[in-house]
Amino acid sequence: MTRLSIGFCILVFSVYSQAQAASFSCDRASLKAEKTICQRRSLNDADVKMATTYQIILHALPMGGRDQQKEIQWQWLKSRNACGANVPCLSKAYQQRQQQLDTIIQQRILNHGPF
Repeated sequence: MTRLSIGFCILVFSVYSQAQAASFSCDRASLKAEKTICQRRSLNDADVKMATTYQIILHALPMGGRDQQKEIQWQWLKSRNACGANVPCLSKAYQQRQQQLDTIIQQRILNHGPF
């Protein structure tokens, strides 16, 4: 039942998040990477999906795991921003990070859970 509940939450967040804009304010976007993400629907959607998955993970992991994930996310953001306006680079960055986050959900949360 717990796996079903988490799966349902992920599905709801995924559907909800796809209707939203980027996970940051496009009005305040100042970096080339941010502006490109706001201009490209596929990147915008990838950003929202990644940010939603990341938030689910932060809420589900124990405190030590959260701190580690925050540091990993910070490093990832720096590498994403280094892509600048390079769309293939940004797409690859989001794809790789989403795979990492999906693995965390599968291996550390669904299989073991904080519950």
